[in-house]
Amino acid sequence: MQPDRFYHYFNRANGNENLFREEKNYQYFLQLLRKYIPPVADIYSYCLLPNHFHLVLKTKDERELPEEIRTGRRLIRHPFSNLFNSYAKSFNKTYNRRGSLFQKHPKHLEIDNNRYLREVILYVNCNAAHHNISEAENYPHSSYHTLLSDRKTALARDKVIELFGSKEELEECLLDKNSRIELSQSLMLEDE
Repeated sequence: MQPDRFYHYFNRANGNENLFREEKNYQYFLQLLRKYIPPVADIYSYCLLPNHFHLVLKTKDERELPEEIRTGRRLIRHPFSNLFNSYAKSFNKTYNRRGSLFQKHPKHLEIDNNRYLREVILYVNCNAAHHNISEAENYPHSSYHTLLSDRKTALARDKVIELFGSKEELEECLLDKNSRIELSQSLMLEDE
């Protein structure tokens, strides 16, 4: 990962396991996300599904990064490793399990233009619908509602809204994306 870039960051559980078994797991992961990631990246969106997660991030400009990263003593990816190690240790202790919880190498795809960024934000916030878990607007473990609310947040909500022009336009795009997902899934289930 490089400074001052947008990324779609995602990972999944090993094998057929789930990363999140109970509500408290989702809350703890978000707590760790708020603790470890803001020093190195702005969080634009997220979706936590039972066996995987997605993040949309913009890494900080080099001047804004912590000194140990600016000087090369640590890498931008280290806070992410700290987050996942902390979560996995707690999860393993809670559920009396051993071994790696996450797949070894998380994916981080660079987002190189605003159109792609908008699409990834919509995709991530509607991911529960994409996986047929829930309608996006009803899924509690994504940034969908936070982006549309006025409550205080650690998300870069104002920057996301600016990308879409207004909160109303963002909401319309989210609803449209969710509708397109539902339509494509219903068409796949129809008899031929």
